[in-house]
Amino acid sequence: MVSESQLVATARGLVPRGDGWFVLNARETQWLERPGRGVLCEFEGAELDGGSDFDQLGINLTRLAPGEPMSMYHWEADQEDFLILAGEAILIIEGEERTLRAWDFVHCPAGTDHTIVAAGAAPCLVLAMGGRAHSRGEDWGAYTVDATAIRHGAGVEQETTEPPEAYARFPQGGLACYRDGWLPG
Repeated sequence: MVSESQLVATARGLVPRGDGWFVLNARETQWLERPGRGVLCEFEGAELDGGSDFDQLGINLTRLAPGEPMSMYHWEADQEDFLILAGEAILIIEGEERTLRAWDFVHCPAGTDHTIVAAGAAPCLVLAMGGRAHSRGEDWGAYTVDATAIRHGAGVEQETTEPPEAYARFPQGGLACYRDGWLPG
């Protein structure tokens, strides 16, 4: 029998501790403010002493203002999938642009170059999921050069596998409490 994880109160919200099951409302957990790249709720307890990332699947909600990239253009050694919950976005995938709107689902098999940039007049809310079997360590993937991604402010000028290099132009983010309006309804 799998035990329930403890939800620990922090200054920024509830965070799970342990490897058990849990129920956690996105409005009650901590978020990560990423200037120029929106706000992110990942439901995991890695920032908490005794907490950890999920072993098999990463999952998060990302809220982006129009024009903000979710990530720099990259590929990973595991699949990633995205569901647009609200708003509009531009998917840049294998050098091509695709318009996304609410309820569009994107599947990126391992090795697919991609990123998402919010578009339209309102914020975009994305549910992101990704495998973790191969995307940790030095062979996780890479940030690749792509003219379309660069044009949208979501690309690197030189290929790298180092996140600090890829995201160097963005200010350092930090943990925060949920703020009214980040999620619909």
